[in-house]
Amino acid sequence: MAVTDRPKTNRRAPRRTDPARTKRRQREIIDAAAEIFHRKGYSETSVQDIAEAVGILKGSLYYYIDSKEDLLFQMLLEVHEDAKGIVEETAALEASALERLRAYVQRHVEYNAQNLSKIAVYYHDFGLLTAKRKRAIMNQRRYYEEFVVGLIEDAKAEGTVDKSADASLVANAIFGVVNWIYTWYRTSGSASPEYLGRLYAELVVNGVASGDIPAMPRTKNGGRSTAKTAKSGARRNSRAKRS
Repeated sequence: MAVTDRPKTNRRAPRRTDPARTKRRQREIIDAAAEIFHRKGYSETSVQDIAEAVGILKGSLYYYIDSKEDLLFQMLLEVHEDAKGIVEETAALEASALERLRAYVQRHVEYNAQNLSKIAVYYHDFGLLTAKRKRAIMNQRRYYEEFVVGLIEDAKAEGTVDKSADASLVANAIFGVVNWIYTWYRTSGSASPEYLGRLYAELVVNGVASGDIPAMPRTKNGGRSTAKTAKSGARRNSRAKRS
C-alpha cells in the first residue's frame, strides 16, 4: 500500500499528565470557585466565570470537572479531607484528652478562619447537592463529629470533665461555636487566625473542664437520648489513636 493510501485517523497520542501538577491545578480551580461562589452565589455563578478566574478556556475547565455541581462536591470533599488531616494530627499527639481537644479546636478554628469562602460555601450550598452526594458529605461529617465526642468521653474517663456531662451535646455545642466564625470574622480585622484559634481553644477547654456543666436529664425509660452517639464517638476516637 502506498503511503498516501494509509487510512486517516483523528487519534492523537495520549497526553502525559503530571498527577502533582493536576492536583495543584484542581486546587487552584476549587479556590477560585470558592471565592466566586461566596461573592456571587452558587446559582449566579457560571462555569465561564470560573474559567476566566483561573485563566483557561471553558472547554479546558471540563478536563478537571464534569459540571458546576461536580465542582461544588469536590470543594466540599476537599474541606473534609483537610478536616480529616486535623483529626489525624490531633489523634497522634501524646497528650491528655483535654489537651488533644485544645489542639483540635485551635487547628479547626485556624483552618476555618483561613478558608472563609470555602466554609461559607460549605454551609450555604451543601443543600444544593444531589441526594446521593449529600449522603456522602454527611458520612464524612460524622467522622470528626464522633472524634470530638470521643475526646470528651476520654476526658470524662480521665476525670478532667464531669462524668455527668453528655458528650454528644457538649460536642454539638463546640461545633456550634467554632463553625460559625465565617459569619462574622474578617481577615482584615485585628485578630489573626492563629490568635482566634488559641482564644477559642481556651474558651472551649475551660468551659468543658469547669465542672459547671449541667447533667443531662434522664428520659422516662431511665436512659439518655444521646448515649448511643457518645459511645460511637468514643469508639471512633479510640480507633483514631491506634492508627
